[in-house]
Parts: sequence; C-alpha cells; structure tokens
Amino acid sequence: MPKPNAKKARPPERDYSHRSLLDKLGVTAELSVSIVGIRDADFLRDIKARTKNIVRGRAAAGSALVFLGAESRSDLFDLRALRDTIAKNGGVWVVYPKGQKHIREIDVINAGKSAGLVDNKVASFSATHTALRFVIPVANR
Repeated sequence: MPKPNAKKARPPERDYSHRSLLDKLGVTAELSVSIVGIRDADFLRDIKARTKNIVRGRAAAGSALVFLGAESRSDLFDLRALRDTIAKNGGVWVVYPKGQKHIREIDVINAGKSAGLVDNKVASFSATHTALRFVIPVANR
C-alpha cells in the first residue's frame, strides 16, 4: 500500500525533469530571441549554441521570445515596452531571484498584468532564479 504522503509519479508526457532549460523555455533554432539584462554565462552559452537569431541588450521588434532579467521591482517597468516588441504569439520570460523580499513572484505577476500580459508558465531558471512567462492574451492577438 502506498504511503499517504508519497508523491505520485507524473505521466511521462507531463514529466519535464529530463528536459534542458532551453527546451523548457521553448527556445528553438528558428526563433528570434532578445535578451535584456541577463548575465548568466551558462544560459548565454547554451542559447548561442541553440539559435543564431539573438539580439542582446534590447528587445528587437517581432521577437518570438524576450528574456528580461529583473533583479529589482524597478526592472519590471520594462514589461510595458516589451509587450509592443514581441510577436503576437510570442512571450516575455521574466527571470528574477528566488525567495527574495525585494522582488517577489506577486510583484512580477502584477507588473505583467499592468502591462496587459498574462502569465502562463513558470520554470526554474537556475539555483538562484525563477523564470515566469508572459504572453499577450489570446483575445488581444
């Protein structure tokens, strides 16, 4: 008989533990990607190996994915401008520190909502950071 508190195994199609970070973030070779404020050397190395369509330091118009590094709440104001740069079916991944009081998940979510975006996916970016994806609501695309 299984233990009452034992975790139930996920079905294989819902188990993402074996997938790479870039797979979890949806980065494919053909996508156009913009990176703003992210300095994680491992991520930058891996994404350069995955796609050549990268703009760093600013968000290029029509980007399929934008990665925004947010170390403080003030960095979240960039979401308003980023909404207008992503492709209609694109997304903005906000990468922020885990477990901090100066920038919390609710701060990130509220900033996305204020920018007219909805959050629809979360991923562990690294041991110290979480990534939360925002998209334009389907009704507004």
